[in-house]
Amino acid sequence: MAGKSPYEIRKEKEEKAYLEKKQDEMSDSVEESVHYWQNNDDISPRMNDNKYTLKQIMGLGESFDVNLREMVMGGKQIGLLMLTGFAKDEILLEVLKRLTYLSPDQVSGHALKSYFDCYVPHIQVERVEKMSQVISKVLMGMSAMFVEGDRSALVMDTRNYPVRSPEEPSLERVVRGSRDGFTETLLTNVTLVRRRIRDPGLKFELMQVGRRTQTDVCVVYIDDIVDKVQVDSVREKIKRLDIEGIPAADKQLEEAIINKGWNPFPLVRYSERPDVTASHLLEGRVVVFVDTSPSVMILPTTFFDLCEHAEENRQTAFMGTYLRWVRFAGILISLFLLPLWLLMVIEPSLKPPGLEFIGPQQNAKLPLILQFLLIELGVDLLRMAAVHTPTPLASAMGLIAAILIGDIAVKTGYFVNEVVLYMAIAAIGMFATPSYELGLANRLVRLVLLAAVAIFKVPGLVVGTTLLILALTLRRSYNSSYLWPFIPFNAKAFGNFLFRLPLLESKKRPSFNKARDNTKMSQDPDGELRKSKKHK
Repeated sequence: MAGKSPYEIRKEKEEKAYLEKKQDEMSDSVEESVHYWQNNDDISPRMNDNKYTLKQIMGLGESFDVNLREMVMGGKQIGLLMLTGFAKDEILLEVLKRLTYLSPDQVSGHALKSYFDCYVPHIQVERVEKMSQVISKVLMGMSAMFVEGDRSALVMDTRNYPVRSPEEPSLERVVRGSRDGFTETLLTNVTLVRRRIRDPGLKFELMQVGRRTQTDVCVVYIDDIVDKVQVDSVREKIKRLDIEGIPAADKQLEEAIINKGWNPFPLVRYSERPDVTASHLLEGRVVVFVDTSPSVMILPTTFFDLCEHAEENRQTAFMGTYLRWVRFAGILISLFLLPLWLLMVIEPSLKPPGLEFIGPQQNAKLPLILQFLLIELGVDLLRMAAVHTPTPLASAMGLIAAILIGDIAVKTGYFVNEVVLYMAIAAIGMFATPSYELGLANRLVRLVLLAAVAIFKVPGLVVGTTLLILALTLRRSYNSSYLWPFIPFNAKAFGNFLFRLPLLESKKRPSFNKARDNTKMSQDPDGELRKSKKHK
């Protein structure tokens, strides 16, 4: 250090200490980071101190989208902190335009209070006294105003999120019905539900999940219908979460609070349709919205709920019932057609009279079980390829897979025609399953049943099916039976599942929901239908 002045030596030591402190930071949350850099969570009355904290935590001066606009308004120095990608220019320009007209004598000793009470022409404004809260809100897209000499800041909701227009969900299409669907913006999704349920009892409780992501999660219910114990349970489980974040939105939240193990069956129902969500809210369900996700979680749910589709309620009761039967038959076919056919081929004595023709007329080079496994793998590959293939090429890829590969595989003798036929029928049944997650779980069950039949024959099918029913019976969706109304058996509710009842004949909410008000409509002495009274 020879030749250096004491000032330069001191500066080098300070720079080295600063770099070491920055390198050693291991904060898990905004609050911890603020305390690390300024030993408290207060907003400093000195603008330079606030700028120093914002530089270390938010990257002010390093990240190009973090901006602190410093000006003098009403004789006071102010700093407007924002993320330029979220800031709505029109609102901020209107605020600044109003503040430029102020003179020092119009601003009292408490400048920020004067701005808040009189001079900030915006609706959603609040005073915040903690630096960590200011930073969290700015990271959510809001704007914050610091004033020299004041220990608080004004936070204005000036967010302008990128959003796409509501479009019909690709997984829940209907022939007749609304064409709007949820988007990745929470506020848009809330509005779509509000449009359908204009009930003052409809509640939206907002909270944040994730120490780093601070993802907005909203618990939605109708206050005078829903089971409050269930709402409290959902709310507490979400609040107790202590994880880094949920960048994959609702699916990660489901794994964190509901389906924590290796169970392949979905324990919540996902929907991208506002009308389906509104219908379930009116039945007394709890719905969880997660920001950045175009789908919502409906809970609790049952196996039979996952087999229903919005199209059934868009047709007459008779046609809705018919569509429901066809869809449920497709689900059963996707589960049991292949294991039953393989069993009859292995045990010809089990073939019913008149069905002796079932089975391959000629042998192939590969065993039947291996043929099924290879085709299952091929269908999965085809499905994944379709997802990653550009739309103009998807049809061509399907033709190549179906015609060239399938036809050549049969002609070369590696596969039997009937194996390809029944596999195609089972695949159609899987794609007819309204819940994508349930369809994937059923495919896994089908593979297990095929292996059980190939190894143990009749006992394999019987024991495998019994274990499947037992496993589904033991599963609980928020302390509710997964196979209700089949187990425990409820004849009336099971009939309501088999038959899509006309609207005016459906007078009760499903008992499965444990609704506080289980009456949709009741009959007065004059025989006219009227709406049920709400609980006071």
